[in-house]
Amino acid sequence: MSNKSIKWTIFVITAIGNFIAMLDSTTVNLALYPMSVDLHVSMSQIQWVMIAYMLVLTVFLPFFGKLGDIFPKNKLYSTGFVLFALGAFLNTTAQNFGLLIAYRCLEALGASIMLSNAQAIIASIFKKERRGKALGLNGCIVAIGGMSGPAIGGILINSFGWHSVFFPCIPVALAGAYYSYRMLPHAVKTDRKNFKFDYKGFIYFTVSLFALLLAIAEGHTWGWNSLKIIALGLITLVFGVLFYIRDHHINYPLIDFSLFKIRTFTYGNLGVMTSYMAMYTNSILLPFFLQEILKYNALVTGLLILPYSVTLSFVAPVAGRLSGKYGSRYLTLAGPVVYCIALLMFTLYDKNCAMWQIVLASGIMGIGNGLFQSPSNNAIMTSVTPDELGLASGILALSRNMGNILGVAVTITLFETFKNLLIENGNAYNTAFLFSYRTTMCFGILFGLICLFFAFVAHKPEKSATVS
Repeated sequence: MSNKSIKWTIFVITAIGNFIAMLDSTTVNLALYPMSVDLHVSMSQIQWVMIAYMLVLTVFLPFFGKLGDIFPKNKLYSTGFVLFALGAFLNTTAQNFGLLIAYRCLEALGASIMLSNAQAIIASIFKKERRGKALGLNGCIVAIGGMSGPAIGGILINSFGWHSVFFPCIPVALAGAYYSYRMLPHAVKTDRKNFKFDYKGFIYFTVSLFALLLAIAEGHTWGWNSLKIIALGLITLVFGVLFYIRDHHINYPLIDFSLFKIRTFTYGNLGVMTSYMAMYTNSILLPFFLQEILKYNALVTGLLILPYSVTLSFVAPVAGRLSGKYGSRYLTLAGPVVYCIALLMFTLYDKNCAMWQIVLASGIMGIGNGLFQSPSNNAIMTSVTPDELGLASGILALSRNMGNILGVAVTITLFETFKNLLIENGNAYNTAFLFSYRTTMCFGILFGLICLFFAFVAHKPEKSATVS
């Protein structure tokens, strides 16, 4: 096998980890309602199937990214596949709510290993234009996972029940574990004999981030002024300060804060986070708009949302390749502009909106995200040294997941607040819904403009340097 073929084989193995993580997420979303009925829990409780998964996945991203710089990629990544497959298998046997949550947390550990190291593996084996192309194709594969999840999940749930939605990922993950161990890089540059791990710092970091994410996820349910949220805020602050102080006083920190002195890395990650916040203002509310206001069924709703993933899957590889060849600056500036236009279109829609208008706006949204994500990821991973790729990949994945969680929390809080206020003042439900929907989309545009600013700063050319 040629060197080129080996590289692309490694890429496929790595990208499969991202694919099954996205496939699992979208199929489980579809299964939440039948889960709640079968396990006799409320819809607010069943949301913990997703929340617990996201919390565990997110808090361990920097940790597993750090391990990716120390341990052989083949052993670490194959372990991620195995844990994911084991968690998915156990989910198919879960007979009560507690076991389901526990097994989802195990599955999340495997997903965290894969997601925290995927970008690092891709960035380590590809250079320049090919790196951008590979990162773009990775985005395309993730989009395909998002597209296929609802369709596969719907068929399985209708035919075999909600337990079956976890089956498709099991053989794929086991195959991924085998080929990861065989094909991924075996060597590491870091001397493990002299390596020290900051366990105390990891505990501080985990407690602080877990408290923060839990507060964000549950703030709209518990109330932002509630004692629980205030307590979580204090825990976040205290342990966050302890972690920051410790990391600045030891010579083997969990997170090397010197990375954040790199402008492209810091502002690039902030741009990625705010871009996901902008995306989620629409992706969370659009299905409700289509079903509650336009009265479309679930199948039609899924088809109308599909253009987003289709255009994203086509644009992301092209944008990634162009960023590797010409730089990321103009592509990362164009992306937020394009998806802000799509969000603006959604603010103008009402109950008389035609199907083609939804398809057009969803497609434009996918184009904008495709233009931004791959070039931004490429620039971020290129800005660090090869020895820091694992940690950088973990922080990049952390930024994405923080954007996801913040986007969901902010969107639901704003929408429910505006809607309930209008209904209490005597407005009809549809009127309150439309006003709240449009207003929340305006906040999505604001997040997109903030992303545009971060992209401008991150990729601003140096006076004596070329474009990043």
